[in-house]
Amino acid sequence: MTTHLALLRGINVSGHKLIKMEDLRRSLEGVGFLNVRTYIQSGNVFVATDEVNPNVVAENIRKAILGSFGHDVPVLIIGKEDLLQCLERNRFLDEEGVDLKKLYVSFVSAEVPDQMITQLNLNFIEPDKIQLDGKRIYLKYFSSPANTKLDNKWIEKSMNVISTTRNWNTVNKLLEMFG
Repeated sequence: MTTHLALLRGINVSGHKLIKMEDLRRSLEGVGFLNVRTYIQSGNVFVATDEVNPNVVAENIRKAILGSFGHDVPVLIIGKEDLLQCLERNRFLDEEGVDLKKLYVSFVSAEVPDQMITQLNLNFIEPDKIQLDGKRIYLKYFSSPANTKLDNKWIEKSMNVISTTRNWNTVNKLLEMFG
């Protein structure tokens, strides 16, 4: 049995694609997932299954959500190792006096090559900062994610990926929940 963390993109945001976590748990249990656990309303779902292929798990969750709620929601599967690497490889953590409340991680659907950083219009997102790390992008906001151009839409358009973002506290809590 393998535990997978599914990050759902764009549910329960600004009154769109509303899904109650209790209903989501029932739906996923109904299609055969075990030990379904959720964390907060933004679409963090742990599931256990015999299926080891994360792409198959993501597609099964996507189909279950579409069938139960009528929302076609992108699903990214994240492993415990991905979360551990967030802690080990986020260079923003090395900065003296860094404000953890301004740190976020965008998980993306495809590996972003390091050299892409030279192709991006980073002036557009200043004074916010990013670091590329494969299928993770570390974000450091100057003020807050509510006042930025560095959002999922910019990441998806600039890098041709699907992106879903979690704050630093959530990343740490999800790692703790993995066990």
